[in-house]
Amino acid sequence: MKRLHVAHFTNMYHPVINGVVRSVSAYRDAFTKMGHNVFVFAQHNDDYEDKEPFVFRYPSLDLPISVDIPAVIPVSPFVDRLLPTLKLDLIHAHHPALLGLTAANKAHKLDLPLVFTFHSRYQEYSHYIPLPQQSVQGFVKDMIHIWLGEFIEKCQHIVLPSESMRKILVDDYGLSGGYTVVPTGIDLTPYREANREATRLQLGWQNDKVMISVGRLALEKNWNILLEATASAMQHDPALRLVIIGDGPEGDLIRKLPHSLGIARRVDFLGRTPFNDIPRYLAAADCFVFASTSETQGLVTLEALAAGLPVVAVAATGTSDIVRDNIEGFTTRNDSGALSAAIQQMFKSPDRTARFKSAALARAQNYEISNQAKRLEAVYLQAIEDHKQGRFVQIENQKSIGSKIFDSVRP
Repeated sequence: MKRLHVAHFTNMYHPVINGVVRSVSAYRDAFTKMGHNVFVFAQHNDDYEDKEPFVFRYPSLDLPISVDIPAVIPVSPFVDRLLPTLKLDLIHAHHPALLGLTAANKAHKLDLPLVFTFHSRYQEYSHYIPLPQQSVQGFVKDMIHIWLGEFIEKCQHIVLPSESMRKILVDDYGLSGGYTVVPTGIDLTPYREANREATRLQLGWQNDKVMISVGRLALEKNWNILLEATASAMQHDPALRLVIIGDGPEGDLIRKLPHSLGIARRVDFLGRTPFNDIPRYLAAADCFVFASTSETQGLVTLEALAAGLPVVAVAATGTSDIVRDNIEGFTTRNDSGALSAAIQQMFKSPDRTARFKSAALARAQNYEISNQAKRLEAVYLQAIEDHKQGRFVQIENQKSIGSKIFDSVRP
C-alpha cells in the first residue's frame, strides 16, 4: 500500500473544541499510525503552541458577530511555497468557505483530487447573519444552497457523516454518486480507562442521578427544550442533577435559564472543558441527554455511548443514526414534555437502564477509529482514481432552485 500524502484544510483546529476539530484530529492520528503523512492547514491562535508536527497556520481574526468561530484569512505566501514541496496525493476540505475555497483552488492549481466532508447543516446557521427579515433569511438559505452546490461540483468525492445527511444531500442536490457515508470514529481507550467512582467522589455526585450533556451554548443546540424538560423531570425526582459541558455565543443567556426555571441549584455548567477530561465526566454520569436538532452525526452522543451511557435525546438528524429508540436509550419528538417523560422513564427501571448501557457499549464498538480510518482511506483511493479519469461529483438539482431565490424576496 502506497504511503499517502494528505492535506486537511480546516477553518478550526486546536485549541478550538468542537466536532470538526475532533474529526480532523482523530483521522490525523489514525492515518499517521497507518503510515501515511498528514498535513493540517488551519487558523492561527496566538495563545496556542502546536504539540504535533506538520500543522501550518493561516492568520485569523475574531468574527464581529455572535459566534465563537475564528475568521481565517486565507492568504499565506509561506503555504503557497510549501504546498508543491509536500508531493501531495490529495486535499481534504472540511468547510466550503475560507480555507475550504483555498483547498479547492490549491487542488485545481496543483492538479490534485479534492475531497469534502459535509460536517454541518449550513442552512441552520443562517441566523448568525444579521439580516432579521424572514424573507431575507429565506434568501440567505437559498444562496447557501447554491453556494454549497457549486463547491460540491469542484470535488471528486463527498464524505457524509451519517445516513441522515446522505438522504438530505441526495434530496437537495440529486447526488447520484461520488459520495460515501463515513461517520467520524473515536478512540475507545480513554472511555474504557475512565474511573467512574473516583470522579463521582471528587465532584460530589455520589447521591445524585447525574444527567450530562455536551455542546456549544448556541441557539441551534436547543438548550431551552432540554432545560424545560429537566425542570419538569426534577419535580418528580429531586435527586436529578444536570451537568452541561461547553460554552458558546449564547452562554450568558442559556446560563440564566435554570434560574428562571427554579432549578439553578441542580444544574452545573462546567464551561469549556479540555477534550481529554470529557471521557471521565461522561463515565461518571448516569445518563446522556441531548436536544439538538442541527447535528450531522452527533459525535458527542457517540462519545456518550463509548462511556456506556444510556441516552435520552430528541430524534433528529445525526442523533437518530446513532441511537436506536428503546435499544441504547429513548428518542423523542422535539418537545420538552416528551423529553421530560423519557427522562423519568429512564430512571424507573434499573434492569432496563443496564440493558441500555450494554447496548451503548456494543454500539460504540462499531465506530472505533481504526475501522473508520480504513473506510476513509478507501474513499481517498477512489477519489485519486476519479481524478485520473477526470470525474467530479455530479448534482442534478442545482439549477432548479434559481426561481426560489427571487420568490423568497418578493413582497
